[in-house]
Amino acid sequence: MQTPPIVSPEEWEAARQQLLVKEKQLTRARDALAAQRRRMPWLAVEKQYEFDGPEGTASLLDLFQGRRQLIVYRAFFEPGVFGWPEHACRGCSLVADQVAHVAHLNARDTTLVFVSRAPQPDIARVKARMGWTMPWYTLTDQFDADFGVDEWHGTNAFIRDGDRVFRTYFINNRGDEALGSTWSYLDMTALGRQEEWEDSPEGYPQTPPYEWWNWHDGYGDAQPAQGWLDQLAGAADAGDGGRDDPDPADPETTAPKA
Repeated sequence: MQTPPIVSPEEWEAARQQLLVKEKQLTRARDALAAQRRRMPWLAVEKQYEFDGPEGTASLLDLFQGRRQLIVYRAFFEPGVFGWPEHACRGCSLVADQVAHVAHLNARDTTLVFVSRAPQPDIARVKARMGWTMPWYTLTDQFDADFGVDEWHGTNAFIRDGDRVFRTYFINNRGDEALGSTWSYLDMTALGRQEEWEDSPEGYPQTPPYEWWNWHDGYGDAQPAQGWLDQLAGAADAGDGGRDDPDPADPETTAPKA
């Protein structure tokens, strides 16, 4: 290996600060891209789809579980896929391994589900073996072909207005490998993270950043805990608590605002 030079702590920090400027530029670019996604036109889903789930037959609308947004990852776990029947596809399994606790998505009125063609008993078995907890449904019709995931993995985002469902975005190929965190999933949705600093169309739901965060088993609380609010207020007073504070790595830039 041709390794980089060995430097002093001062030289190392100077190099890090130089690279940090570019990293912040990349962060701003990701924010701007997510803002464009929130302005994508919506495609009405007129066709009826049917899935098998742990509790029986479910429609696409049922997959929302009463929430406003739905993210659907097409995982390959079925006859003909390498690893069957003990395992799902290795790549899809890696994606499943890196999915954050879905309670945080649920708190933003968003449901994440996986879908495959394997029967429900096989899905339940492999979920138990691998420690996966996300809802996972069985495809029974042409949903995968209609949404570009019949031959390769991909992630579709939907939103509902009452009983009407709309497709809002689609990510596949290398885009899928970056998904898994709460933030990456929310950034691909029509409503985004739903925080006040975001550049979103007028009227979109938004709340102060950080305040809605909770332990994954604590989202049943009606209001943020006062102790958490006090901690946030202390961080803000110290200049370390706001998404729209000036960027210390680039004083001329600030996080995008609504």
